[in-house]
Amino acid sequence: MAKPKTKYVCQACGSVANRWQGQCADCAEWNTLVQEAAEVSSIFAAKHNLQGGGRSIALVGLDTPTALPERLPSGLAEFDRAVGGGIVPGSAMLVGGDPGIGKSTLLLQVAARLANSGRPVIYVSGEESAEQVRLRAVRLGLGGAPVRLAAATSVRDILTTVGDHAPALLIIDSIQTMHSDLIEGAPGTVSQVRASAQELVRFAKERGTAVVLVGHVTKDGSIAGPRVLEHMVDTVLSFEGERSHQYRILRAIKNRFGGTDEIGVFAMEGAGLTEVPNPSALFLTHRGEPVSGTSVFPAMEGSRPVLVEIQALTVRLASGATPRRAAVGWDSGRLAMILAVLEARCGISFATAEVYLNVAGGYRLQDPAADLAVAAALVSAMSERPVPSECVVLGEIALSGEIRPVAHAALRLKEAAKLGFETAWVPKGVKGEGLRLAEFANLRGLVDQLLAR
Repeated sequence: MAKPKTKYVCQACGSVANRWQGQCADCAEWNTLVQEAAEVSSIFAAKHNLQGGGRSIALVGLDTPTALPERLPSGLAEFDRAVGGGIVPGSAMLVGGDPGIGKSTLLLQVAARLANSGRPVIYVSGEESAEQVRLRAVRLGLGGAPVRLAAATSVRDILTTVGDHAPALLIIDSIQTMHSDLIEGAPGTVSQVRASAQELVRFAKERGTAVVLVGHVTKDGSIAGPRVLEHMVDTVLSFEGERSHQYRILRAIKNRFGGTDEIGVFAMEGAGLTEVPNPSALFLTHRGEPVSGTSVFPAMEGSRPVLVEIQALTVRLASGATPRRAAVGWDSGRLAMILAVLEARCGISFATAEVYLNVAGGYRLQDPAADLAVAAALVSAMSERPVPSECVVLGEIALSGEIRPVAHAALRLKEAAKLGFETAWVPKGVKGEGLRLAEFANLRGLVDQLLAR
C-alpha cells in the first residue's frame, strides 16, 4: 500500500503544490496554501474499486422529466425580477456591494415581507447585535414582522440552531465574519470564508432552506475572499449605486435558475428602499427648453427599456495645452474611438478642446447602441446646437463611420413614445411605431442634420 502523499492546495485558484510556500506560484496570492492529505490506495485497489474506493452512483437521462422549482415571492417585485421570479428553496445566494450601499437594508426588507406572508425566516448578523438589527427594523417600519434574529459567528452553532426551526430563508450577514471550527484561521481569511460558505451551501441543499450570504467587496468591486466562493453559490447579485445618488440597482451576475439580464431598481429614502417601477424617471432630467450637449438614449436592461440622458461638455483651450478627456458612466476607451471617428469621417476635430462626458443620475452604460447618442451630444456641445428635446438617439458606430442597427430597437422606441418623445434618430432600416423616425446610414448624415439646425 502506498503511503498517503501530502499536497498543498491554493484556496484562491485551486492550484496544487508539493510543498508549502508563502506565495502561490500561479495566482501570486499570499498565505493561501492549505495542507490536504490525499489518501492513495494501491494500483490494484484503485483499478478494481477496492479498499475504500468510490461507490456506484445513479445516472439519469437528460430527457428525464423534471419539475420547475417553485419560487418564493419575496414581496418586492424588483428583487424578484432581478433573481428570476422569486427565491428558489434550497438555493444559495451571494449578495455583494460597497459598504453602506444598503445590502442589509434590502435583505431585512425581504426578510420582513417573506415572514409576513407566513414563511419562517431567520436573520443572523455577525457584525451587529440583535438589538441593532431590531432598531433598524423599527426605523424602517418593520418592527412587527415575525423575523427571528440572532448575533453569532460560529457556523456550527448557527446550523445547530437553525436546524431545529427549519426556516424557509436564512440570511447570513456577512460571510466574512463567519468562523468554522473544522479548520484553523481567523474569520475573514480565505480558508475560513471558503469553509464557512461550503457548510452553509451544503445545509441549504440538504434541508431545502434558501440561504442568502452577504459578501464584502474589495477596492476594485469584486467580492472579498476566494474566487471559488462565487462558484459555490447558485446566484450572485451585485447591489450597485453611488451613495451620493438616490438610486440603487440590483443586478444578477450569475444565476443558475434564471437569466442575468434583468435588474431591479430601488430608490434609497428615509424609510428604506422603495421600488422604482419606472426607472426612466430617475435618469431623465426635466425636459424643458433644448440644451446643447445633451441627448436621450433608450438603454436596455434585460427586457426593460430605461431612458437615460447623456451630457457632454467641450471647453476650448489655448494652443499648446494638453486637452483632457473624462467620462463618467461610460467607457473612456469608447469615447476616444468616437472622437476619432468624428474627426476622421466627419471632419470635426476635438484636438484643441477638453471633452467631458457624463451619464445623468450616476447610471453606467455598457451598451454599444449608445454610440450615436454620445456622438450627437458631443457634436451638439461643440457646435452649440441642441438636439431636439423630444428626440431619442440610438445606434452603434463602426470605425468606417457606418451606423449599425441595434437589438430590441422596437421595444426601445415603444418606451420612448410612451414617455412622450416624438422623434427618433436611428440607423437605416429600423422600424418603430408612435415616433417620427429620421434614419441615417452613416455618421456624416447625423452630423449634417444636427449642424443644419
